[in-house]
Amino acid sequence: MSTRTLEERITHLEDLDAIKQLKARYCEICDDDHNFSEITTIFAEDGIWEGKGIGKASGHQEIVELFKSFQTAISFSQHMVQNPIIEIDGNRARGRWYFSACSLFTMVMRDVGRLLVIMNNMSNKMKCGK
Repeated sequence: MSTRTLEERITHLEDLDAIKQLKARYCEICDDDHNFSEITTIFAEDGIWEGKGIGKASGHQEIVELFKSFQTAISFSQHMVQNPIIEIDGNRARGRWYFSACSLFTMVMRDVGRLLVIMNNMSNKMKCGK
């Protein structure tokens, strides 16, 4: 039996849903030609985007530049995330998803070609700005 109040339990459910919506919005931005004008709306000013084998971008300006480079390299992408495991601790959270994406690159990449299907795990750390 939970020792949390009804209000605390509802807040927890609302936080879970907000995090799922945030992740869905991220996928939507990526699939909108890696929209560099929108990506900063979901990252904190000091946010970090990091992808194994891709690189790391810190802060809005670096993230915008990264997404501009994605626009040059990728002509189509479809991001899908499922089976979230979200842990909330106060105003911080950690989320893990199964991640799959299909991307069409503008040029042939060595050993890959133009079409790349990715199946991986995605992990995020989040902080609430409230």
